[in-house]
Amino acid sequence: MRFTSIASGSSGNCTYVGSDNTHILVDAGISKKRIEEGLAKLDLCFGDISAIFVTHEHTDHISALHTILKKHDIPIYATNGTITGIRNSDKKNEMANSRFITVRADEAVVVGDMIVNPMTISHDALEPCGYRVYCGSKKIGIATDLGCFSDYTVECLRDCDALLLEANHDVRMLQTGPYPYVLKSRILGDKGHLSNDKSGELVCRLLSDKLKGIFLGHLSKENNMPEIAYETVRFEIETSDVPFGGNDFPIIVADRAVMSPVLEF
Repeated sequence: MRFTSIASGSSGNCTYVGSDNTHILVDAGISKKRIEEGLAKLDLCFGDISAIFVTHEHTDHISALHTILKKHDIPIYATNGTITGIRNSDKKNEMANSRFITVRADEAVVVGDMIVNPMTISHDALEPCGYRVYCGSKKIGIATDLGCFSDYTVECLRDCDALLLEANHDVRMLQTGPYPYVLKSRILGDKGHLSNDKSGELVCRLLSDKLKGIFLGHLSKENNMPEIAYETVRFEIETSDVPFGGNDFPIIVADRAVMSPVLEF
């Protein structure tokens, strides 16, 4: 099983998860060309992609969908709310005949030799979700764009081999930055985005001997820096009462412009 972030940030997101036989993308919020370049580094092309799973309808998660679907007949899995949001945003009706397949939270779907199970998240979209991906005994969790987490979130993401979790903003940078008050309130709210501190708290609740690596994703360009996100999450681990240290497993800050290292299991 392979897992990497092709791109992650407030400007665009695309994640790859694959086995020897099945290859999926989670979100397509960067250009088709950039996704192709990322796949090429994995010795893949769009013809190899079994499915695209979409977390929600915001532009930074779907911007390349219509371009991809013009040339490739790839099934698109998303919740009913997300499909409605995508179609409402499709002013030229370019995706009207695309292969949308509805998923529901906590109802697993089988794609090749992988099982994908959506999970409910808290965000200001119509019906957003994160995903858990299973292949054999391996499990990967993907949860960005969530303003808060709960015991349900923790239970869904427990016992993962690898994770992609949001670390969107540094609270002080956001509070003192140039964003208008309404936008700051949205980001800080329960349906906004997870701060570095909250991301660290979530990580601490998910640590286990099984975990082999964590990607910190969806960083804000204006309200965060990779080194701050990394050090904040690492500090949360070091100062918590969990039996792990900040250097016990890789913590990788996913880049918005460069493909991240590939974790293999």
